Amino acid sequence: MIVPVRCFSCGKVIANYFEKFEKAVKEGKKPEKVLDELGLNRYCCRRMIASHTDLTDEVLKYKT
Repeated sequence: MIVPVRCFSCGKVIANYFEKFEKAVKEGKKPEKVLDELGLNRYCCRRMIASHTDLTDEVLKYKT
């Protein structure tokens, strides 16, 4: 739901890259190129950013 602060595998801080990644992909850039530009070279960190699904808005609908 919330963007992971650190990569689960290596511990690198990755939360600060998510908004930049999401914005660039929505503009039409290829995800591979964006991750390269952001300097995320490890497979584990790339996986964390590329596979994250932000469900915060969905969950807020059910807030009591």
